[in-house]
Amino acid sequence: MPATTPARRTDTRPGGRSARVRAAVHQAVKELLTEEASELTIPVVATRAGVHPTTVYRRWGSVGELLADVATSRFSGDIVVPDTGSLRADLERYAADLARDLSDPDTLALVRAIVGAGGDGASVCRGERQRQLEAILEREQGRGHQAPTLERAVDALLAPLYYRAVFTDRSPTPEWARTLVTHLLPG
Repeated sequence: MPATTPARRTDTRPGGRSARVRAAVHQAVKELLTEEASELTIPVVATRAGVHPTTVYRRWGSVGELLADVATSRFSGDIVVPDTGSLRADLERYAADLARDLSDPDTLALVRAIVGAGGDGASVCRGERQRQLEAILEREQGRGHQAPTLERAVDALLAPLYYRAVFTDRSPTPEWARTLVTHLLPG
């Protein structure tokens, strides 16, 4: 009987220590952002997560990179791109859902921390939302209808929603978010 060698694993394990560390560190970041009790630093996050700071530095390198990873995990696929058959209805539902999400204290704390940290975190937030919006606009074009450019839609919908959520003390409401669509699609 010929000897067989075990197949070599080229993928990562769906669990194990690495996954536990990532989950613990992500949870620590979320808790610390919610508490607003102390400055968000790698040593503080590591202590809360029960890991050595070197582990966190080795994997993420900086608070900005850590926040970008938490944002990637948090913002990927959390808002469903609506398909009602109408561009106006799709955009109204999308804007209202995004307003609800940005009104959540945990989401808002994460977005504000990402903006404050600089780096790639803000592009993670923006990138996922832009891809969702682009999908709505491309679907409308696929139906043979005119749609605003992505840049115009970002300026009319995403920019005011994020500005109101992050830089003012007024929460973006779903009703207010729907009015943004009227400015984008008059008539």
